[in-house]
Amino acid sequence: MADDARSDRRVEAVFDGAGVQVAVVAGRFNDRITFRLLDGVIRGLEALGAEAPVVEWVPGAFEIPLAAKALAESDEIDAVIGLGCVIRGATTHYETVAGECAAGILRAGLATGVPVVFGVLTTEDLDQALERSEGPGGHNVGEESAQSAVEMVRLLERINTSSSS
Repeated sequence: MADDARSDRRVEAVFDGAGVQVAVVAGRFNDRITFRLLDGVIRGLEALGAEAPVVEWVPGAFEIPLAAKALAESDEIDAVIGLGCVIRGATTHYETVAGECAAGILRAGLATGVPVVFGVLTTEDLDQALERSEGPGGHNVGEESAQSAVEMVRLLERINTSSSS
């Protein structure tokens, strides 16, 4: 995990999840890791007071963006989290899948105006994936993704409220 170079002037996030409905698009490929991330999302949303997530499964990371966009376009979802795991192999498949998944998740959020969070692990090996999904120290990217989703929902609400005043 990368270190966070924190400032003593850091602006803290708003993590009030009351009434926030999140959807999760989870990739089945490497689901040993994806289930651990999903547990983190559920735990994170519960801690923030958000609703239990809607969960949809897709074949793998490459398919996450399309399903995320479809969920974001529904009127019932405030944010979408894409969860998956891409582990580097011996071919360039890793770069293609990881890069296109990230770009697609970005495009889904920009196209819909709904927060779409990248909770997809891109690791060199299984040990790194295990570490980032509840390894030593309790680090779980799924839980962090839940926090990001709620924070972005509240930020966009504030922006939209102030711009309509």
